Amino acid sequence: MARRSQRKAESRKAKQWYKVVSPEMFGRVPFGETVANDPERVVGRIVETTLGDLTNNFSKQNTKLKFKIDRVAGDSAYTKFLGHEMTTDYVRSLVKRRTSRIDSIVDVVTTDGYHVRVKPSCFTVKRARANQVKSIRELSKRVVLERSKSLDLNQLIQEAVGGKISLDIYKEAKAIYPLRRVEVRKTEIKSEPVMATAMPSPVPEAPTAQS
Repeated sequence: MARRSQRKAESRKAKQWYKVVSPEMFGRVPFGETVANDPERVVGRIVETTLGDLTNNFSKQNTKLKFKIDRVAGDSAYTKFLGHEMTTDYVRSLVKRRTSRIDSIVDVVTTDGYHVRVKPSCFTVKRARANQVKSIRELSKRVVLERSKSLDLNQLIQEAVGGKISLDIYKEAKAIYPLRRVEVRKTEIKSEPVMATAMPSPVPEAPTAQS
């Protein structure tokens, strides 16, 4: 009876809307809302948006971003990055007849201890030979590994999502075989450093009232 009464009391609580805020690497900008009658029920929710919606750039609508709410302060729900992925339709549009799609999977560790899986894809102008495909795949892995050695999580994700890593791969791989496009089609956070798991992400202080 006590538990039932408690549940009824919770259900009668007034629901509140919380602004969902992107992580620091994406500018800590509000991009949506979520509702709950208890802030603890907000923590842990998975939310998605697109890079286009965050940046007001329609050309970036093919990049999906996945976040997890890890802290609530006032009416704001702050998030951490879980991963990104190019839309299936966009990736499919890059695959042409008589060409090669060269996918790679690279597991890296950032300077601040995050284990991240990075998945670059190269799209050739025409169909490449088996030895060229192998060379481009190995080159893609090497470029991602070398870049990640000097980058923290924020920097790595910004370079992966923003196109810097794709450009670095393109510049080197086109010497092996002509490429039409290179994209980092997906990233995933596989594990966090112990301190990041134990401690919530920092939340900006609320502005003080001016007299």
